Amino acid sequence: MLAKNTIGLALPRREDPALLKGQGRYTADIALARPLHLAFLRSPVATGRIAGIDIADALAAPGVVAVFTGADLPPNPSPDLAPVLEIDAPLPFPMLARDRIASVGEPLVAVLADSPAQAADAVDLITLDITDSDMPAPVRVAHRAWHVGNPGAAFAKAAHVVTVETHHPRVAPSPMEPRGVAIRYDAATEGVTIFQSTQTPHRTKNDVTRILQLDPNIVRVVAPDVGGGFGMKGFTYPEEVFAVWAALHLRRDVRWIASRSEEFLSAAHGRGLTSRGRLALDAEGRFLALEARIAAPLGGWVSGTGLMPAFNAARVLPSGYIIPALDIETEAYSHALPPVGIYRGAGRPEANVIIERLIDAAAAATGIDPIALRKANLLPASAMPHDTATGNRLDSGDYAAALDAFAAAADLDGLRARRDAIRSKGGIAGLGIAFYVDPSAAGWEYARVTLQPDGTAHIATGATQQGHGRLTAFSQIASDALGIPPEAITLEAGDTASVTEGIGAVGSRATAIGGSALLDACAKIKQALAEGATLPITAESKYEVAGQAWAFGAYAVLVAIDADTGQPQLLAAHGHDDAGVIVNPLQVEGQIRGGFAQALGETMLEAIALDEDGQLLTGSFMDYAMPRADDLPPLGLSHSETPSPMNPLGAKGVGEASTTGAPAAFMNAISDAFRPLGKTAPQMPFSAARIWEALNSRTA
Repeated sequence: MLAKNTIGLALPRREDPALLKGQGRYTADIALARPLHLAFLRSPVATGRIAGIDIADALAAPGVVAVFTGADLPPNPSPDLAPVLEIDAPLPFPMLARDRIASVGEPLVAVLADSPAQAADAVDLITLDITDSDMPAPVRVAHRAWHVGNPGAAFAKAAHVVTVETHHPRVAPSPMEPRGVAIRYDAATEGVTIFQSTQTPHRTKNDVTRILQLDPNIVRVVAPDVGGGFGMKGFTYPEEVFAVWAALHLRRDVRWIASRSEEFLSAAHGRGLTSRGRLALDAEGRFLALEARIAAPLGGWVSGTGLMPAFNAARVLPSGYIIPALDIETEAYSHALPPVGIYRGAGRPEANVIIERLIDAAAAATGIDPIALRKANLLPASAMPHDTATGNRLDSGDYAAALDAFAAAADLDGLRARRDAIRSKGGIAGLGIAFYVDPSAAGWEYARVTLQPDGTAHIATGATQQGHGRLTAFSQIASDALGIPPEAITLEAGDTASVTEGIGAVGSRATAIGGSALLDACAKIKQALAEGATLPITAESKYEVAGQAWAFGAYAVLVAIDADTGQPQLLAAHGHDDAGVIVNPLQVEGQIRGGFAQALGETMLEAIALDEDGQLLTGSFMDYAMPRADDLPPLGLSHSETPSPMNPLGAKGVGEASTTGAPAAFMNAISDAFRPLGKTAPQMPFSAARIWEALNSRTA
């Protein structure tokens, strides 16, 4: 059993001093030798056929070295697509559009010049001839269904049936650092070193070598400091693959740093799903059957992880509840619109929203207290581990006890009293609660540890970072395992040359899986010492966990609404989370608060707007409402700690927990505010304009 002396301490992040002093090294900071700067001419329309492209003036412009169109490039396959759904119609992955246009913002022409300004100026000199065409209908790309029991009979005999439909707006992940690559060409090997703002450098290497048919030995990918990703940088983009092709083709260093406008237009959006659900209950409030239909947008091309939102939005159901009959279907569609990919939670918030919205509607229909209704239908702790009908194994947890702890810590009685006091004075107020379960990724991760004679240790890990504080947490794990101080430990991550295997930072996996690989490597060192080995000792581990570790918890939100303007005011919020064994409470709190802010953003403020012709209407932060500090309500936090049996650390993911749990609480709070008025709450985001319109609607 691991002696926990350092694990569990709220140590300050060791990474922060250098970053706060401006000593970070991001992709734009990488030194290159006489690099060519890359700029793209992007499609001004959502669909059409490319009849002609005139690049003559661009080629003659000062500083321009090359101009390429899709016709100049070899045919290429798509990245490997995670086959989590049944694939009906694979989508292409063109580096530059060839004959037809897939969406507004798709790269059509690439210009490489001696400076960014020269490249941008030359782009403006290119003329296009595009034949117009109507917006095509969406095409189903993939699907999957789960059918358990006899839902039809259950709905037919139910005492209560409630129905909910939810439209999740597209959102822009908006990390502080945009996408970018800096590519060093090596004349000796005729290979490249790709510095990339990415969560998954090994995935980039695999995609680039596969798409461009390269020898893996001549491709190295390095993720330097990464200024956020949130899933958006967890896969490979056409622009990045083209930049590698251009460096190899021209035998020159190449740099591409996306502008913020390009990020709104062509970086993968998040969410965008439509969820419809029905829940059947008997007269005592027991759940009988769940029906759910999920429709997920993809855009004109799909990445290796592009089907995950559609998959997770369905398979996370029926959450932690006992529901004997299920009828769940999910479908993913291509659209002549910008791409949609994984974004913090990647379908798990959508799954939680549909089930928790249904349960709140059921509580209102039956008159049963929302907490009591949930507790009566949650899996008991004695049922753990539990295999769900959608293929999940819930690992551990006393869900009902967590709800009790949540209700006490949040002071739900006090929040109800505040809501009722506002209502008694003629005001509009609502209280929303939501339970959640949230899986961390399954699979493996790599770690290598070297213990030196001077008592220091060095960690190499495939679990990369995008601001997580990996050095801090991993040094705490290794400190306890090796019996040395955390400050005696160094770490490297994100370089496919020094760490030849790895998955990266996606799916709340790094601590539970990467930390377990680290723990296993440390155990091998201790075993070697016990057998008389001398220092230095190096041990490595490619550790695969037994299964997913499922975090769980609950959130509450109290909201008041100004009847004259529709302006919502978030008065209070509380989150209770169980993330298993906590390595660093300070970092866990940071993850929860950050995720809560993003949950608030997508629920209350954020929405990508596209008109009927596929044109982007929210192309900057002047039009797209990001949450600010004064938008956040006071957030109380509490936690329980149930170790996971799926990994030796006992850890569960926390990076996406509040992003999964909180949106349903926001939505239930708005619905609760509307319920006494006999009005239907609007769809997200809950802006003042949408709320005012719903308040003043003649339709109940």
